[in-house]
Amino acid sequence: MSFVPVIGKSIKKQLEEREDLVLSPYAARNAGSRGRRRTEEEELCDIRLPFQRDRDRIIHSKTFRRLKHKTQVFLAPMGDHYRTRLTHVLEVSQIARTISAALCLNEPLTEAIALGHDLGHTPFGHAGEATLNELHPSGFRHYVHSLRVVDFLENKGRGLNLTYEVRNGIVRHSKGSHKEIIPSRRAERAITLEGQVVRVADIIAYVNHDLDDALRAGILHEDSVPQSIVRVVGAKHSQRIGRMVRDVIVETLTADDGDLHISEPMLEAITELRAFLYENVYRHFWVHQEFVKAQRIIRELYRYFMENGLVTRVGDQWLVDEQNKSWPNEKTAHRRVCDYIAGMTDRYALGIYEFLFLPKPWSVR
Repeated sequence: MSFVPVIGKSIKKQLEEREDLVLSPYAARNAGSRGRRRTEEEELCDIRLPFQRDRDRIIHSKTFRRLKHKTQVFLAPMGDHYRTRLTHVLEVSQIARTISAALCLNEPLTEAIALGHDLGHTPFGHAGEATLNELHPSGFRHYVHSLRVVDFLENKGRGLNLTYEVRNGIVRHSKGSHKEIIPSRRAERAITLEGQVVRVADIIAYVNHDLDDALRAGILHEDSVPQSIVRVVGAKHSQRIGRMVRDVIVETLTADDGDLHISEPMLEAITELRAFLYENVYRHFWVHQEFVKAQRIIRELYRYFMENGLVTRVGDQWLVDEQNKSWPNEKTAHRRVCDYIAGMTDRYALGIYEFLFLPKPWSVR
């Protein structure tokens, strides 16, 4: 059924009508959203629907911009072509939107979840996450912190006030307790099919781009990948992504039951590829030794801030924040220090570490 915009009629109203015309029965609709944490007057914007506004709030946030200087796998890479956390979320978004379009799901919702899913990642990738999880009394999980970013930390403490569906997709994007690609327990899945798509797109993106970066770094060679994987997913980067995406689309459309599906051979191949990367890339000596160095930086910064208060940069100078020299209580100290470190980029963490712990040549002033 065709849809022709009508001049003089509310654009938002027309977009809502279009959703009813073109979206799958399994797709989330703006009109059915559970709303925001704080009530807003949605009519303040007469063009965009709520999920579109969420996407735009994420893109224009400071936390999103900082992702360009946060590690994906290779710490503070000097090469221009290695992935960063920002390029990762863009690749996830592209894959998720492709799947959503084919399944007639809500693309703006899918895009908002994809762009926001890693806002809570630390500097130095999973090395930073593992260290904060060790140091903070309540632990640290990047997907939980991503929700904290959009709910509280962004916008000078006011948060982004996103819709429930986007927030749920962000916090449920990670791999769950059993590390399953599609969780068998519904409680571990996002409440929307769009959120479930982002989770699978996240896995498709990282197993492929981490393999590509490992090949670029010389850690792996083209013939390193087991033939049992190659036979299913292909031998080239674009071929691997294409086959994985097509498999999800075809299997889901064939089942037509409101759930996401992957064929058994593809599920086994992705699982095997992920295990292969853990063993041969993430635990590789070159990668691991940088992982250990990053952990030491995070530990020493954390200890210093707990004892002395936060240090901030003003222009080219690092200054002790006088307001934070003494904490009201230990719980507050841990929370503030954890939030501060988690928000750092790699180079910001390195810069503040150099200022605090590395001696500078003396010069006459």
